[in-house]
Amino acid sequence: MSQTGEKEILIVLLEEFADWEVSYVAAFLNSSEEYVTKTVGVSEGVIKSIGGVHVLPDYTLESVPENFYGLILIGGNSWRKPLNNNVIPLVEKALTRNIPVGAICDATVFMGANGWLNEIKHTSNDLNVLKNYAKENYRNEMNYVLEQAVTDGKIVTANGTASIEFAKEILNLLEAYPKEQINQLIDFHKLGYYEAIKINS
Repeated sequence: MSQTGEKEILIVLLEEFADWEVSYVAAFLNSSEEYVTKTVGVSEGVIKSIGGVHVLPDYTLESVPENFYGLILIGGNSWRKPLNNNVIPLVEKALTRNIPVGAICDATVFMGANGWLNEIKHTSNDLNVLKNYAKENYRNEMNYVLEQAVTDGKIVTANGTASIEFAKEILNLLEAYPKEQINQLIDFHKLGYYEAIKINS
């Protein structure tokens, strides 16, 4: 819990993270009454996004709190670098405790390479890319789903063009808002203001 009593959702950002993949889910969660988002870096210092945005994380992997209520892995250009194996214990802690985990874009490939997609329905940027990188650690092609975002149990996966759909799945999994409010929120950002007004009026 944060000092204000909100439940902390940890968002892992690596160097050259994808700005658009974190924007919706972080903003929507941080605007809820129940949750607050905290960013995590693999080491101390500023992290630079693909878009050139500089972020000073709230925590490093060594300083994350013992208790947290969700873990989100944001994609980008760095999930295949050896340094990011340091993220493995944090993911394993979340999975062991049945804490919701979300992975988008190349973070899903990281999930597959560590065997965490072998028992669930899931998606990624591309099945062949996932198979070629994860190799023998990935054995679940039959449960690969051609959808923007997929939830199975406490795990959400999404491709890199699915920032809005990813946010929706995370919001629903965490019950951050009433379901009707989540649908309206997503409609406004996915369809645009005027089209969403027609549906929700």
